[in-house]
Amino acid sequence: MPDSIPAPLILTLALDADAQAYFNDLRRRHFPPKINYLAAHLTLFHHLPGAERAAVQAQLKAIAASQRPLPLSVTGLRSLGRGVAFTLENDELRALHRRLQAEFAPHLTPQDQQKLQPHVTIQNKVDPAEARALLAELQADFTPFQTVGTGLHLWAYRGGPWESLAEFPFAS
Repeated sequence: MPDSIPAPLILTLALDADAQAYFNDLRRRHFPPKINYLAAHLTLFHHLPGAERAAVQAQLKAIAASQRPLPLSVTGLRSLGRGVAFTLENDELRALHRRLQAEFAPHLTPQDQQKLQPHVTIQNKVDPAEARALLAELQADFTPFQTVGTGLHLWAYRGGPWESLAEFPFAS
């Protein structure tokens, strides 16, 4: 991407250290290594305008400062066809996402205008049979568990690995 064109921004929800380590371990084991550029993540927005970075960061800082940590329920697993993801639930997270959608409305792509389906992908872009096998294996002994959304994390998308730009911890 030419330097004159600001990179698109990606916004994720930061998770507590234990859950992050758990999801990262599964992703390292099951995501194709040649395309596993990233740690496990829960994406809130896929494409915010890089040209508006300063304004986006100011909005995120203000919102995070008034947001308490979000208790999340990891409720199950779902097929992505060619991969597997954990599903997470929290009504407050959905409300926060709707609030952010309203803040960023003029800049949202059709994908980012959709209702949030919170998930953490631990496998993708594999043969469907391999994905079905992993889904069955993980579902066999899955027990719902709790995690915490601890803040917001802003990234720049540069075609491969994401560049971390800023973290916005939630109020304690």
